[in-house]
Amino acid sequence: MKRILVTGGDGQLGMSLRQKIKEKPPIDCTFVFTDVQELDIMDEMFVKTYFYSNKFDYIVNCAAYTAVDKAENDKEIAEKLNTYAVKYLAKASASQKATLIQISTDYVFSGEESTPRKEDDPVSPLGVYGLTKLEGEKMAQKYNSKHYILRTAWLYSPYGHNFVKTMLNLFDQKKEISVVNDQIGSPTNALDLAETILTIIQNDIEAYGIYHYSNEGECSWFQFADEIKKISNSQISILPVSTDEYKTIAKRPKYSLLDKTKIKTTFGVSIPNWKESLKNYF
Repeated sequence: MKRILVTGGDGQLGMSLRQKIKEKPPIDCTFVFTDVQELDIMDEMFVKTYFYSNKFDYIVNCAAYTAVDKAENDKEIAEKLNTYAVKYLAKASASQKATLIQISTDYVFSGEESTPRKEDDPVSPLGVYGLTKLEGEKMAQKYNSKHYILRTAWLYSPYGHNFVKTMLNLFDQKKEISVVNDQIGSPTNALDLAETILTIIQNDIEAYGIYHYSNEGECSWFQFADEIKKISNSQISILPVSTDEYKTIAKRPKYSLLDKTKIKTTFGVSIPNWKESLKNYF
């Protein structure tokens, strides 16, 4: 029987894992979900004590500081959660010979490229969020050789705060909105990512390293919003604007499409197109 710890259990990926496990419980697996109330992963001594009393085979770290703009002025907390907490989890899991699954992001790339990013492509974060997540990757690699780093992008789900829920709220409140149309990527339904994480755990093939996962296909944020509008039958008017016109505190990658060849060939996962997964969300 494998024992799996999921940190950040009340976030959108943690909740998506809960849903997938409830729908189809994995064979011979026991899951323990924690959030900051049960396990403060930013407290090194707390983590050590927790792991001294509890043994696991896998740790899935879904906890993260993901407020991209706020991170620019809140670097200390972003570092604690995205970087140092990963170090504590990596060391603690390694002491038990447990595998660490660390969730990372497309924001480790600059977005200056124009072809889908592979796992070994050069990284160059534009802001604090991407930098702290990249440093978290390094902590996982340094302190636990048994690691999977899963970079994902544009995550949404029925849980927490995300682009789809924001759009639906705006559709109810406004007659017209503006959405950026020159940032390209692929939306990712967190339930699809959750299913892939469970596949990795069940396969147990020890193919450690960095992997990319997002839904197939590509779009701009404007096209994503327009598809949400179509499916929800909203009458709102959506105006396309450039990144230069839509100012934000943190810089965003202009192009953050991820190459998923490695994860598909290694684990035999089938990845749905983003439009199909968006329909499934509704």
